Amino acid sequence: MRAMFCRAARGLIAHAFPILIAQLASIGMMVVDTAVLGHVSSVDLAAVAIGGGVQISVVFALVGVLQAVAPVVAHLHGAGRDDEVANVLQQGFWLAVLLAVPGVLFLTHPGAVLGFSSMDPAVEAKVRQYLGLLAWSLPASLFYRTFYAFCNALGKPRVLMGIGLVSLCLHAVLAWGFALQGWLGEPLGVAGCALSNVLVAWLACASGALYLAVGPLGRRYRPFAGWSLPRWPTWRELLRLGVPMGLSNLVEITSFTLVSLFVASLGATVVAGHRIVANLSALIYMLPLSLAIATMAALGQAVGAHDAPRAKATIRVGLWLAAGSSSLVGLSLWLCAGPVVAAYTDDPAVRMVAVGLVGYVAIYQFFDALQTVAGHCLRAYRVTFVPMLVQTFCFWGIGLLGGAWLCYRWVPPLGIAGFWLASVLSLIFAAASLLPLLRKTIAASE
Repeated sequence: MRAMFCRAARGLIAHAFPILIAQLASIGMMVVDTAVLGHVSSVDLAAVAIGGGVQISVVFALVGVLQAVAPVVAHLHGAGRDDEVANVLQQGFWLAVLLAVPGVLFLTHPGAVLGFSSMDPAVEAKVRQYLGLLAWSLPASLFYRTFYAFCNALGKPRVLMGIGLVSLCLHAVLAWGFALQGWLGEPLGVAGCALSNVLVAWLACASGALYLAVGPLGRRYRPFAGWSLPRWPTWRELLRLGVPMGLSNLVEITSFTLVSLFVASLGATVVAGHRIVANLSALIYMLPLSLAIATMAALGQAVGAHDAPRAKATIRVGLWLAAGSSSLVGLSLWLCAGPVVAAYTDDPAVRMVAVGLVGYVAIYQFFDALQTVAGHCLRAYRVTFVPMLVQTFCFWGIGLLGGAWLCYRWVPPLGIAGFWLASVLSLIFAAASLLPLLRKTIAASE
């Protein structure tokens, strides 16, 4: 058993490391926007905080549906049915086309969401401009994330790391040039960052397509050969798994990102400070998320092969690695909060808000890691509906509604700190609910 545990640990670390780099590069795009606009104005920084929260919520919800490609492909690969893998990827691409239409329309017409909050007209104008440009990156993002799920399910994440790093470096240069240096005639601020995101998203999409055409996975699975039209049986399976996964992603991400919208009335300084800490939280989250994705792929293959001992060892290793490493990183952030926040902004008031919130991020890392890995393990078992209900209650019921009550109704009102305290509680409840559900699912599968 110890030997199996060690093999599982080595396998997960080897798989998770490239995913971690790719995920950090992806979230680094938002960090670049925040760092660049922190040196433009607090209005631009508040706009990217609110607009980025709306955009990433839409993307994560739609991508969640497409992530159903991963457990389906992992099961097929584990069961030795590799001849069926290419069709799943093709159907995922067709599904991405369908999902892109409402996504683009929503981002180009965000009034329904922005109407929930009273914000400065100057900030709202920049938010609309930012989202209107980012809408045209959405189709590329959905295609790329379908490719992303496919590579991870087959245990081939290194190409994702390479594409992610190149994309991040290019975005850092373009955002700096467009937003601050006036490469297109004048400094564009938040619009410059959005334009850079669009260009980089389509470049990443093209890179993924090229790899599928001529790379090792393309030569083995030939995903562009014998292209099939949309097939309802495959779509039905992808949607059965993917819709709850997309909703889970939506409620989890909005419980953090939409806080910027709900506290817009507290002023640009508070929103900007929250944005910085949300960026730091998202960066740390990439560690347990990467381990969770690697665990889901390895577990899906083990379940497909009906290898119960390997499945149990994979789950145990995933939980231990994610919880331990995330807690260590959270503690390190708390100890280095001042210098880290100072790298984001020159505004002393924004720094004060951000430093005051960092402690909450450090506290919840352990519970966030447990619930993230448990949720992805359940996806590997194709259990997605009940986890969606659990996460909806925890993240929207406790996180958002509870946060709003603590922020505005508690005596005395806690302000932005109320939302972060509620986030801590929501993650504790999520971990306490998903872990027993995972234990029952394992027992039922034996």
